[in-house]
Amino acid sequence: MIGRAHSGQASVELAALMPVVIVVALFSYNLARFVALCATFDRVSLDAVVAQGVAPAGTQSRIAAAGEVRSSIESALDASQVCSVEVATEPVGETGEGVRRLFLSPLLTRFRCTLVYRPWPSSFVIAGVTYDMPLALRHERSLVVDRYRPGVVI
Repeated sequence: MIGRAHSGQASVELAALMPVVIVVALFSYNLARFVALCATFDRVSLDAVVAQGVAPAGTQSRIAAAGEVRSSIESALDASQVCSVEVATEPVGETGEGVRRLFLSPLLTRFRCTLVYRPWPSSFVIAGVTYDMPLALRHERSLVVDRYRPGVVI
């Protein structure tokens, strides 16, 4: 028999459990979105390096090639609100001391593509206090190509 002493217990339990449910739901949503973006990024980044990085339109430099690759990846992902793309290039034959190693092709270039994902919501306000999310997830792919000979991928 349920008396007046137990009335409202379900409301209290719901109020205590609701923040946990919301946090788990947000975590699951962000994890699923990050995994989906990583799967697309893995495929698109390598295709962009092979298509745009080997022979960029316009100026034939590493900086122009990195810019073409980055813009190609960003247009394919179409998620500019939650993620950003970084593309860095470096010659393969150089070591940290500026000494070059001998390779068959001296123009090998490593393209390092990085996806930076910011979880949603990245900031929110509670009682007039703004909280910013300091966390950003990073996913990286790299590919070595010869920029002046299409089809040479290492």
